Parts: sequence; structure tokens; C-alpha cells
Amino acid sequence: MTTLFGSDAIRAIAPYQGGKPIAEVAREFDLDVSKIIKLASNENPLGTPESARQAMLQAAADVGRYPDANGFDLKAAISAKYHVPQTWITLGNGSNDLLELAAHALVQAGQAVMYAQYSFLVYALATQAVGARAIVVPAKEYGHDLPAMLQAITPDTKLIFIANPNNPTGTFIPAPQIEAFLKAVPEHIVVVLDEAYNEFLAPECQFESTAWVKQFPNLIVTRTFSKAYGLAGVRVGFAIAQAPITDLLNRIRQPFNVNSLAQAAAIAALHDADFLQKSVQCNTAGYAQLTQAFDAMKLTYLPSHGNFVMVKVGEDEQAGARVNLALLKQGIIVRPVANYGLPQWLRISIGLPHENAAFIDALKELI
Repeated sequence: MTTLFGSDAIRAIAPYQGGKPIAEVAREFDLDVSKIIKLASNENPLGTPESARQAMLQAAADVGRYPDANGFDLKAAISAKYHVPQTWITLGNGSNDLLELAAHALVQAGQAVMYAQYSFLVYALATQAVGARAIVVPAKEYGHDLPAMLQAITPDTKLIFIANPNNPTGTFIPAPQIEAFLKAVPEHIVVVLDEAYNEFLAPECQFESTAWVKQFPNLIVTRTFSKAYGLAGVRVGFAIAQAPITDLLNRIRQPFNVNSLAQAAAIAALHDADFLQKSVQCNTAGYAQLTQAFDAMKLTYLPSHGNFVMVKVGEDEQAGARVNLALLKQGIIVRPVANYGLPQWLRISIGLPHENAAFIDALKELI
């Protein structure tokens, strides 16, 4: 007799699938690891800043001891940069950790969590994990329809996730629209503004959302060091919210969820303005390289404000899977998005010039 363990809600969860690792593709298709190009996981193509490497080497001398559970030095650096008290900061094992913490801390089974169609899959997973009901608001032009989200609020809505820029579509919501939305959301509903790609915004789109935390006690802003700061492998992010919400998050946060190397690397990266500038410049040039090629191939793509572009590679329902497999066989890893309900599209992380060029050449052969 088979015994089923766990709740129905947990068994119903489809585990999050990240971009295929390089080593896995090499094994699967018998390819040379050194020749594989990965444009699947929105990583920084410049890698890790040297400042962070050196900081980790120094911190490695003390890894026999537990990290600072409260992350005092990292919180102090974040506090100074964003002009918020340290008591408003929660550290996470990547911002993904913080999204899940918010759901666990603020939502009970049977209550409702809202997010937009085509938004980050972790919102759905976090909702399922706490046994909550999902309110998925249809997208508008592949992005958030904020007026529709306001209309969809129910008496049992406790949490709203908004990604800006949005992953995987790259859409962006201007500051005035978000501020108006925050003013209209009832005060007992917490809004998580997930800004994993904030640093890539063009100057005319930039605004400092963390200042809104002072105005809205029901707002959480999350950021990550995985993208623009090049620290995806050590997993570190942070949330900024007023003290009552931060206190709740820290009550259920794992005590050593950000390790010593990650804390040291994040402090160094936060102060490395030169690396951040180079990352943004590389991203801007790569975006132009990819989109100009898509225009030349007459392919539909979504204008993106992140470090990736979503492109339509065919009209039939198997287009994304077919082109993705053909690219994998050539050692080029991109991200199919059929699990978002977009089977005709692929999401392409922006890489180095030669990586982008290799992808473009391969795509031309296939389309």
C-alpha cells in the first residue's frame, strides 16, 4: 500500500525549474563545457566583481564560525545607501527567500494572494505553499494591469506581488502609476514590490521606491545582488519595510540564511560603482545587439527593462520547445517560457557581445 506524505497543497506544487546548468547540457548533448553559452538565467555576463572576490577570500579565513545572524555590517551598508533604519531591513538567501518569507509571515491558509498573469512563478509557488487562494489578474500588454488589480481585491486578500520590471516579460510600470496604486490599496493589504532588475532601468525610468516605505506601512520593497551585482551563486538579497513587517519576517527567517561569504561579497559589491556602471553599459549594448537582430529577422519581441528579452520564435504551440531544443544541441541555453503560458516565446538573457552574436547566428539558421 502506498502512503502519501504531506498536504494536498504541497503535493500540488510543481517545483521551480531554473535555467539548465551548463554541466547538465554538456552531459545531455555530449558537448564541450567550455563552448557552451548560457543565456537562460538572467545572470550577469561580466561575472563577479573583483572587489567581491577579494572580500570573499578574506571572509573565507573565518568560515569555521557561524555568520552574523543579523548581518549588521551588510545592513549598515544598505541603510546608508537607501537612507532607511537598519530595523527596516531583512536579509534573504536571494530575494526569492524574501518573497516566500512574506507569504509565510502574512498569509494564512484560505486567504488570498494576488499577482499578475505572466509574472514571476515564485509568487504562485509561495501562494500554494501556504495553502492560500491565488487571484491571478489578466495581463495588459504582457504586463501588470494595476486598475484591474485594484478591482480584483477581495475581503480576504492579504498580499499583492508586483514585479517591476517584470520577469519574464520585461515590462515596466512608471513611478506615478505605482504610487497611485499604493495609495488606493487598503492599508491592511501588504504590497511586495519586487525589483530584482531595478539597476538596469534607463535614467528616465529610475525612481527610488524605497522612499515610499516611509509613506506606506504596508509596503515591502525587495532587491537582489544576483543580477546587476553579479552574485547569483552566493544568494543574497534584502527587503525594506517598516519595523512591524520587518519584525514578522525576521521571526520566521532562518537564523543564518545569508552566509559569511555572501555578506562580505554584497558589502563590497554595493560599494563598487564602477562594476555596476560596466554591467549597465554591457546590458544596454547587448539589448541593442539582440533587438536589432530581431528587427532584421522580423521577429516580434517585447521591449524589456531588465537584462533579458522575450522573443516570439514561431506561431505554433511547439515553436518555443522546438527552437529551444535545436539551440541546446548547438550548446546555446536560453529559457523557454511555456510554463508561463507562452509556448511560442523564448526569454533570452543578455550576454557578452560574442555570446549574443553566437545566439543570433544560430537563431538565423533556425527561423
